[in-house]
Amino acid sequence: MSQSTKYLESKNHYQILDGLRGVASVFVIVFHVFETFTGGNRFIQILNHGYLAVDFFFLLSGFVVAYAYDDRWGQLTQWDFYKRRLVRLQPMVVMGSIIGAALFYFGASDVVFPPIAHTPVLKMLLIMIIGATLIPVPLSMDIRGWQEMHPLNGPAWSLFFEYIANILYATFVRKFSKLLLSIFVVLAGCMMIAYLVTGPQGDLIGGWSLTKEQLFVGFTRLLYPFFAGVLLCRVGKLIKVKNAFWWSSLLLIIVLAFPRVGDAQHVWMNGIYDAVVVIIIFPIIVAIGAGGSLQNNRSTKISKFLGDLSYPLYITHYPLIYIYTAWVVNNKIPLGVKGLAWGAVLVITSITLAYACLKLYDEPVREWLKKRFLVKRG
Repeated sequence: MSQSTKYLESKNHYQILDGLRGVASVFVIVFHVFETFTGGNRFIQILNHGYLAVDFFFLLSGFVVAYAYDDRWGQLTQWDFYKRRLVRLQPMVVMGSIIGAALFYFGASDVVFPPIAHTPVLKMLLIMIIGATLIPVPLSMDIRGWQEMHPLNGPAWSLFFEYIANILYATFVRKFSKLLLSIFVVLAGCMMIAYLVTGPQGDLIGGWSLTKEQLFVGFTRLLYPFFAGVLLCRVGKLIKVKNAFWWSSLLLIIVLAFPRVGDAQHVWMNGIYDAVVVIIIFPIIVAIGAGGSLQNNRSTKISKFLGDLSYPLYITHYPLIYIYTAWVVNNKIPLGVKGLAWGAVLVITSITLAYACLKLYDEPVREWLKKRFLVKRG
């Protein structure tokens, strides 16, 4: 970059936190593979609490955004902030929508996805274009049958809420004192606990539909973890542990794989578990990851690989899950060697696809966008 250009360089990353995001992303894929065999029954889910990975992502994002931008508001405007976030996130949102469109008709199933067979190509392409903007679609435009706000790529709902969190942060939360932010986080935590303990589900599953009930779930999942991450970064109380990447990864996997707590008559018990994990354990994991260091070359390579892959993997894997779900349901595949073998193929394919998107598309496109929109000449 020449001396005639000015660019606000990214800060050094917390490499372990990047790696933890990758661990959670891989876990999400495996969770979704197993979910296929349970018909979405929350009480018999294998790797039961894998859905909490999204809440972990929100916490990580809040921490990283605060670390990257809290002390830079004298150097950039709100629009500068939005441009940087769009450059980082939007290219893979577009790619996820394109992949979802390319694979859409391969997931046809009269049992689980009946609308697919009756969806015209032009309507599907319209949904693809809308999905590339991350604008949610109403139930009347559902072309799959799951009432998703992004029918071609379901997990995009969490990016929709992440964008909302970034807007809230940039417009006013960044100006909060630690005390005011603490009050805000406590109130958001109380809202989450009340929903988990008194609500009908006893869990944080949901947020992907454009309905009043699902939007409430989405905001409940968003507000505490994201802004607790911001607060955790500002407080700066990190935990020093040897081999922090491996211990924090192990703890993360344990809490995500933990069996359902309680039964259908005692859903509040699982609600308490979810609350404890999101409010207490996840911040501890992030504090361990941020406070640790990678102590050997192997750990560094694994953490970097997982970190680089994490976002592309999360945002591109679900179109393959749709196809896998249709195959399992259409052919009545039981949970056994055949189903798991093809599930393993799906995981490997997802990782390969994500890596190809990262190297051939995401990194080059983001580099071009940085030079085009983020570099200031002067």
